[in-house]
Amino acid sequence: MFSRAAVVCTTLGFITLLAMVIVAIYKSNAPKQFMKGSNKNNPGPPKLVVLHMDMAIHTYEDIMRITENLSEKYIIGYGASSTVYKCVLKNSRPVAIKRIYTQYPHNLQEFETELETTGSIRHRNLVSLHGYSLSPHGNLLFYDYMENGSLWDLLHGPSKKVKLDWEMRLKIAVGAAQGLAYLHHDCNPRIVHRDVKSSNILLDEDFEAHLSDFGIAKCIPTAKTHASTYVLGTIGYIDPEYARTSRLTEKSDVYSFGIVLLELLTGKKAVDNDCNLHQMIMAKTDNNSVMEAIDPEVSITCLDLAHVRKTFQLALLCTKRHPSERPTMHEVTRVLVSLLPAPPMKTCAAPPKTIDYAQFVIGKGQPHLKSQQLRVQPEDHSSDAQWFVRFRELVSKNAL
Repeated sequence: MFSRAAVVCTTLGFITLLAMVIVAIYKSNAPKQFMKGSNKNNPGPPKLVVLHMDMAIHTYEDIMRITENLSEKYIIGYGASSTVYKCVLKNSRPVAIKRIYTQYPHNLQEFETELETTGSIRHRNLVSLHGYSLSPHGNLLFYDYMENGSLWDLLHGPSKKVKLDWEMRLKIAVGAAQGLAYLHHDCNPRIVHRDVKSSNILLDEDFEAHLSDFGIAKCIPTAKTHASTYVLGTIGYIDPEYARTSRLTEKSDVYSFGIVLLELLTGKKAVDNDCNLHQMIMAKTDNNSVMEAIDPEVSITCLDLAHVRKTFQLALLCTKRHPSERPTMHEVTRVLVSLLPAPPMKTCAAPPKTIDYAQFVIGKGQPHLKSQQLRVQPEDHSSDAQWFVRFRELVSKNAL
């Protein structure tokens, strides 16, 4: 009698476990299943596909009721092929709803690309996808709501409600660089964003940067490039070599990020009427007047203008004409992090020895400079070491 009960319990337990595995596999494949059938008509009422638990108690009808069928009064932004709305969920947490228009085929492709990309990656400096829905109003994507809007808004918007001091700008640059480095170096296959710009860098309540808008992102297998039939991106940020050859690599994102650095340093738009920011800065390097282009808010709040000078040098390296001469996003991140102010030291601990970044690259490889003395310790790769030395040499020339 005991053995029969044990067999029954074991069988029921196995069936339950098998059912849980099947459900888990089905949920993990939900975005892919959607994309395979996204070109087909979807009979029945629209449904909300939930990817994060904070939306689990919501239905499509709830979202429409909260936003009054996506009323204009909830609009917080526009894009070339989309409109963005703010929606406060039942738990009082706000989300951003990106409504992608469906009248053009490339918009459907943009929706599928964004769903596939952001639905499968997680990083603190990338926007998180909470859910999606196909509806008569268009294809909907539900993202984190960013309290402080985009970097473009804060730098160039009409209100400029917040003044960005140097430390805040550096923090934003570090966050965006870390998000890009994750896409380039930690994703398999690696992901090229293809539209890095200040309006696609969103800022939360703590001014932490989050990369957004993956509608034209491209996955590229390791050690390969991608030949595009046509060049995508935004004027002023597009890598000229990519535009000339249609050969896409992650170095195209590095170029665009270099332009964003110039925006942060100068407070000027990438393109303003007939003025191109990169061309203007290059012209100023010829007569050693680049530092005159610094945004006054930077020069007032930066305690060490040598850090600004190094950031200018880094931006110019990122925008080198030949992609092979540009740093990787890992290298860019290391340089920017090295410029951050040292964290406050605990009173109970002996103050650690720190050295300047330039001293670090000069002394790299010397045995008396122990790793614990460095505030930022790059990984010990020979290629990285060579690049750091090259960066130090460029800075030492005092070209700016």
